[in-house]
Amino acid sequence: MATILRDLSYQYQWLYDAISRVAAISVGGETRFRQLALQGLTITSDTQVLDLCCGSGQSTQFLVKISQNVTGLDASPLSLQRAKRNVPEASYVEAFAEKMPFAENSFDVVHTSAALHEMQPEQLRQIIQEVYRVLKPGGVFTLVDFHAPNNPIFWPGVSLFLLLFETETAWQLIKTDLPGLLNEIGFNVEKSQLYAGGSLQVIQAKK
Repeated sequence: MATILRDLSYQYQWLYDAISRVAAISVGGETRFRQLALQGLTITSDTQVLDLCCGSGQSTQFLVKISQNVTGLDASPLSLQRAKRNVPEASYVEAFAEKMPFAENSFDVVHTSAALHEMQPEQLRQIIQEVYRVLKPGGVFTLVDFHAPNNPIFWPGVSLFLLLFETETAWQLIKTDLPGLLNEIGFNVEKSQLYAGGSLQVIQAKK
């Protein structure tokens, strides 16, 4: 069940951006947060990149600086309108992540930032299967999202944030073994790292 604060944050971009900036303080600010999952990747101007569930282009703006072939996908027309205005250098597609309108082996990198926690468990599995399908052999799926804190100091802040701005799917995600699910679907998890007292996980998985 969505909270009123969550609904308002999607309605007003300034509110969403403010929430994102506050939430990212724990890892050194939003700029660092948006690039956490990209660290160590080899991305050139020719790399075919998909920004999955791109929202208003918060991560897309960094991807277009290193590749001239960035596609943003999102199911929200409002978010895509904002993304096109914020980051016109990318191409955009309106579609659901669990049924992407791309051919097999289309992308070198699929990236998603703080989006998987919005998916129901079966939907999450379908999305990961779709990512595997559209990635080229040797391509990388990279993501950053919530994780159950391993430092108890972070639990109150994470719990309050999820209660105010997220739904039950976020609680389900932090109970999910994402690296295990990725391996089960066929990926080889090459990096799985925790930040902010374990409350954020960064994963890079190769097809």
